[in-house]
Amino acid sequence: MKSPIDSRQLHAFFTLARTGSFTQSARELFLTQSAVSHSIKALETDMGCRLFDRVGKTVMLTQAGEQLLPHAERVLREMESARQGIHGLRQWGFGRLRVGAPAPLGDALLPGVLAEVRRREAKTLIRVEAVDDVHATELLERRSVDVVLGPTGKPDERFIAEPLFHEEYGFVVPAGHAWARMGTAPLEAIGPEPVIVPGLNTAAYRYIDEFFRADMVSLNVQCEAATPVQALALVRAGLGVALVPSWAAPRSGGEEGLVAVQLGRRRLRVPWVVTHWRGRRLSLAEALFIEVARQKAAVLSGEAPARKGRG
Repeated sequence: MKSPIDSRQLHAFFTLARTGSFTQSARELFLTQSAVSHSIKALETDMGCRLFDRVGKTVMLTQAGEQLLPHAERVLREMESARQGIHGLRQWGFGRLRVGAPAPLGDALLPGVLAEVRRREAKTLIRVEAVDDVHATELLERRSVDVVLGPTGKPDERFIAEPLFHEEYGFVVPAGHAWARMGTAPLEAIGPEPVIVPGLNTAAYRYIDEFFRADMVSLNVQCEAATPVQALALVRAGLGVALVPSWAAPRSGGEEGLVAVQLGRRRLRVPWVVTHWRGRRLSLAEALFIEVARQKAAVLSGEAPARKGRG
């Protein structure tokens, strides 16, 4: 395997491709024209082909140069991103916290969690990325995030999935619906009812589908909703009843004509976990984040009573 391309040569190549001028490239790189020319010749020797055609004082990319250009741009961008990231850590002083979480739960849970983490670890650089079930582990693999919140998925020996909380689901119906008057959804009436569910490719829906199939009920799915807020809007529009997490359901007394009703004798609970690399030691900020997230998620889901005061 050949050695990696010299980054200085790659920088000179990218600059010359952009400016089309050795003089301008030398000026931008704070080098002599001879030094730029030497870098380009060394790179062409390494690659085994010409990368530029020289036409007078102007240079133009060859076909090989055009092939190399997008790769050079991507590599240089990643190197600059790495530099900025390390510079940011040095400025903040202590470390970073990079979290992946689904947007709906993230909006409800993360502000309080991150505020507490910041209160207790003030010099921590925090970054949050919205994720979905499909791409959560990909972000860990790419090292884009360090911990990910999400429903329990397929086991993967590379990662540790620590229990976080259980997200309980129930129906939300229009205030005039028969289930609203009964306060519950009769099992025999669920099958024919038009239902709004989370995305069919999500872990949450897989748990929902398995739950009802255990009672020999096949849901009459009419709509997929990306968020609980969207699901409630679809109920108001008359498109069906919605299955939403308890933390997103309207409280007693109704909300704009909506009522939350129970599922009946069994509870539909989706287990959530926080996932990180196995064998990788958690930083202080990451360990604190998991601790606080577990506490606040339990309160949000109703598994634990709210505590007075801070933290």
